[in-house]
Amino acid sequence: MNPPNDSSHPTTSPDSETWQRTTLAASLERMPTRQEAFTTLSGLPVKELYTPADVAHLDPIKDIGFPGEYPYTRGVHPTMYRARPWTIRQVAGFGTAEDTNGRYKYLLDHGETGLSTDFDLPTLLGYDSDHPVAVPEIGKIGVAVDTVDDVHLLMKDIPLDQVSTSYTINASAFVLMGMYEVVAKSQGVRAEQITGTIQNDILKEYTAQNEYIYPPAPAVRLVVDTMEYAAKAMPRYNPVSVSGYHIRDAGATAVQELAFTLAAGHCYVTEAAKRGLDPDSVAPRVSFFWDIQNDFFEEICKLRAARRLWARMMRDWVKAANPRSWMMRAHCQTAGVSLTAQQPDNNIARTAIQALAAILGGTQSLHTNSKDEAYQIPSEGAIKIAVRTQQILALESRVADVVDPLAGSYYVESLTSRLEEEAEALIRRILDRGGMVQSIEDGFIQQQIADSSAAFQHAVEAGREHIVGVNIHVEPEAPLPFEPFVLDPGLAERQISRTQGIRRSRPQAEVAAALAEVEAAARSTTNVMPSVVRAIKAHATVGEICDRMREVFGVYRGPLVY
Repeated sequence: MNPPNDSSHPTTSPDSETWQRTTLAASLERMPTRQEAFTTLSGLPVKELYTPADVAHLDPIKDIGFPGEYPYTRGVHPTMYRARPWTIRQVAGFGTAEDTNGRYKYLLDHGETGLSTDFDLPTLLGYDSDHPVAVPEIGKIGVAVDTVDDVHLLMKDIPLDQVSTSYTINASAFVLMGMYEVVAKSQGVRAEQITGTIQNDILKEYTAQNEYIYPPAPAVRLVVDTMEYAAKAMPRYNPVSVSGYHIRDAGATAVQELAFTLAAGHCYVTEAAKRGLDPDSVAPRVSFFWDIQNDFFEEICKLRAARRLWARMMRDWVKAANPRSWMMRAHCQTAGVSLTAQQPDNNIARTAIQALAAILGGTQSLHTNSKDEAYQIPSEGAIKIAVRTQQILALESRVADVVDPLAGSYYVESLTSRLEEEAEALIRRILDRGGMVQSIEDGFIQQQIADSSAAFQHAVEAGREHIVGVNIHVEPEAPLPFEPFVLDPGLAERQISRTQGIRRSRPQAEVAAALAEVEAAARSTTNVMPSVVRAIKAHATVGEICDRMREVFGVYRGPLVY
C-alpha cells in the first residue's frame, strides 16, 4: 500500500489554464505577489488557486465519507458538537496536591468540563521529593506526587465517576495510573465507571521531551502492560494518549508530527498483538494528543488526515475488526512554542485562532494556552481568559452547529490528502528501518526533528517567517500586563515532610514484600501492574517503585544529534 504518486493529482484544468494565462497574468503584471513562493508552515507548496482538478483523484464517498463512519475523515461522531461540545480540559498542576486541587476547583467553577494534570520533574523522572536531585524542582512545572496519599489529596472532592481526568506523565505513568485506580475505587467508583486518560507515550520522550528513564524496549513493554491491565481492570480508561504535541513543539513539521505519532501508536498496538492480545481489546482505548500551530488550514487538514490514515492503518495494516479500533480520538492543545514573551496579549489572539482550527478539525477535547505561559505557570486571571475563549467559540460563534463545515473545499481536501500521503510515506520509511524503537535508538527521528527545528529558526532569523512582536512590529519592552505567579516558598518543606512521615508510619514488611514482587515481575514476562498496585496500596513511593525497575532495566542515554 504505497502512497499515490503526486503525478496522479491533476492540478490544472482547461478553464484554470485559461484563467492563469489571462486574468491572473494581467493581475500579476500590475501587482506582483508579495513573495516568490508560498508554502504551509511545514513547507508544503501552496498554489494561488485550487479547483476541482486538485481533488479529482478523491472519491467523495470512499475518501471523505460521512462523520461517524470509516474512514472518519469528517469526524468520529455522526453529530459531533451538535450532541455535545468538545471537552474543555485546561491543564493544571503546580506545588503540592492541595495547591493543584484548589486550581482544579477554580477551573470547574468557571466552566471547565474535564481535568488535566501536569506533574513536576521529579515525579516525571521517578524520583521522590526528598531525593537530592529532586529538591530544587519540587512543584515547579507541575504537581509533586510521591505516594498514593498525594493522589487522594489531589482528587479530594472531585467525583471521579462524573469528571474525566487526564494525567500528563510518561516514564513513571504506570505508577500514576495505578494510583488513580486505587483512589477512584476508594471513592466507591466501580471499575467500569473509571474514565480518564494517562499520556503514557514513552516513545515521544526519546524523540522530543527527553523525560525518560529506561531504554526504549522495556519502556514500551511497560506501556503494553498498562494497556493489557486497563483493558481488564478499568475498561473505559485510556491507558495511552499518543502525543504529537511535544514532537511538534520540539520543531517537527506537521507531516513529521503525523508520521512519528501515528507510527508510535502503531508500535504500541502491534507490540500488544505480539504478546497475544487481540488488537480490538486495546486499540479502541488508544487516544491521541495533537499540537495546533499557527497555520490555520494545515492544522485543520492535519486532524482530518490523521483520522483517515489511522483508520486505514488499524483496519488494513493491523487487521482490527472493531470499527471503534479505527477511530482516532483526539485531544488538542494550542501551541506552547508559538507563545511569545514579547507583547504577551498577542497570545490571546494566537490561541483563539489555533483553538478554532482544532474545532474545525474535529477535536474531542481542547486546552487553550494562557497568555502568560511564556513566563510562568498560568495565573488564575489568564487561565480564565483561556477558558472563556473556548466558551465563546462554543456558544457564540456557531462553528459547532455544522459537522466538518470545510469538507469539500478544494484546498482543504487537497491539503488533507497531501498531508496523509507525505505522512504515510514517512511511516513506511520508519517501518523499513526496523520500526520506531530502532529509529529512536539510531537517532533517525531525533535528527529529523532537529533539522526541521533549525530550518524554522533560520527562517525566523532571516525574516522569511514572521512572529509579530518578535521579528516584526516590534515595540520597546513594557511592564508585564499581569501579576507574576509566585509559588509558595514553603512547598518543598511541606511535601518532603509529608512523604517522610508516610515512610515512617506505613507497614514496612508489607512494603518490602510488595517491592520485591514488583522487581520479580519486571524480571519475568509477567504483567507488572498487579504488583505495582499492591505496592501502591502499601504506600510505596513513586521513587521506590521506579528504582526497582531501574535495577532491572537500567537507565537510558540517548544518541547525540546536533
